Amino acid sequence: MGDQNLNKISRQQDCQLPELHIISRFRKEILCWYDDNGRKFPWRKSSTSKYQYIIAEILLQRTRAETVAAFFPDFIREVPSWKSLSSASIDQLQDYLRPIGLWRRRALSIQALASEMTKRKGRFPRNREAIEALPGIGQYVANAVLLFCHGDPHPLLDVNMARVLERVFGPRKMADIRYDPSLQQLALKIVQCKTPVKINWAILDLAAGVCLQRKPRCSDCPLATICRWNN
Repeated sequence: MGDQNLNKISRQQDCQLPELHIISRFRKEILCWYDDNGRKFPWRKSSTSKYQYIIAEILLQRTRAETVAAFFPDFIREVPSWKSLSSASIDQLQDYLRPIGLWRRRALSIQALASEMTKRKGRFPRNREAIEALPGIGQYVANAVLLFCHGDPHPLLDVNMARVLERVFGPRKMADIRYDPSLQQLALKIVQCKTPVKINWAILDLAAGVCLQRKPRCSDCPLATICRWNN
């Protein structure tokens, strides 16, 4: 699935990827850094279910991970499945989602998805187009479904991951990361490895703690020697 999607993006525009040894070094350095510096979140436990993974990724969109982590355990205890989430009252969901803003819109969207997933007995389709046709799911969450539910190596590509990749390998050409073929192809290639979940989390954690949008801590970065922006 990952290679097929990579080929599809390649056909959209002829993009030149970095040399393989540079990509391999990127993976090695950032994974070593993650082993000592990775963040601990409730949805990163070995016992996390597919439902919990996807709910976490939905909540994490445009929201700080620490904010979601503060209420995620209570949220999952109250609505531990798609069925219980679909049956919850909108007022109850809004109360939980209030800390992350747009709570009414988010509550309606997440409950609509829960209703559909209850009908589907918790099983996501394998086809990307079919996944994105579900309520409230765009490119990012579709990637999360493919990654966590189907085991396909896809990137959790948001503005934070994009910042790391652009600084190390060079800037994208298009304003919207969803439609930039070179960035999409690079992100997909980076996670084509034995530990796609781990490397996704490693890049996101580096973006959150070291490769900051303002005043990045380049002296603490494991990628400093291969980073174009730093050099």
